[in-house]
Amino acid sequence: MAREDDARRAEGPRANQKLRTRKDLLVAAARLLQDGRTPTMDEVAEAALVSRATAYRYFPTLEALLVEAPLQGAAPDAEALFADDPSTDPEQRVDKALAALQRMTYRNAPQLRIMLAQSLGTAPGDAPRRQNRRTQLIEAALAPVREQLDAATYRKLCRALALVFGTEAMIVCTDVLDLDEAAAREVTGWTAQALVRAALDDRAAGTPRGRP
Repeated sequence: MAREDDARRAEGPRANQKLRTRKDLLVAAARLLQDGRTPTMDEVAEAALVSRATAYRYFPTLEALLVEAPLQGAAPDAEALFADDPSTDPEQRVDKALAALQRMTYRNAPQLRIMLAQSLGTAPGDAPRRQNRRTQLIEAALAPVREQLDAATYRKLCRALALVFGTEAMIVCTDVLDLDEAAAREVTGWTAQALVRAALDDRAAGTPRGRP
């Protein structure tokens, strides 16, 4: 377990840097698109201050980059979402974050489906295939109780909540369960709040679930 934790800590900064580089490319592409023209990969790479080879490592095709770029600005910003929110109730805050991301997801469903299909068709490599937008929202929502949860429980809760945030949850609700947006909102909201309560119950009991 100690070796696994050491490896996770070592990978953390590298993984964060990769996501930052990927985000820089998306932001640069979005800015160029706003100028009313379709940029080349060379232009995006130059604007993001990376090499052309690096840009292609993160986005195998220009189409993949340009499909996702407009979504970067559409995603809710965690800091802005909770800037004027005095609530310390983790269930309410998680529900608020989930609602914000779900609105964005349903409004941009066609592009998100294309983006997901492209990522599924790309072989795993050194660069991340997806931009992790949900984790920042989840961590911001849980900020008031972060210090009340042990590291393992907090990590497990963040990962569990990630399963009901975002594109995949929308596709399950729409394609598998045949739910409209309102019904999907009810189901995912109930699930997210149940996960938060379970983590807080673990804290109160002093024994993480799955352990004797």
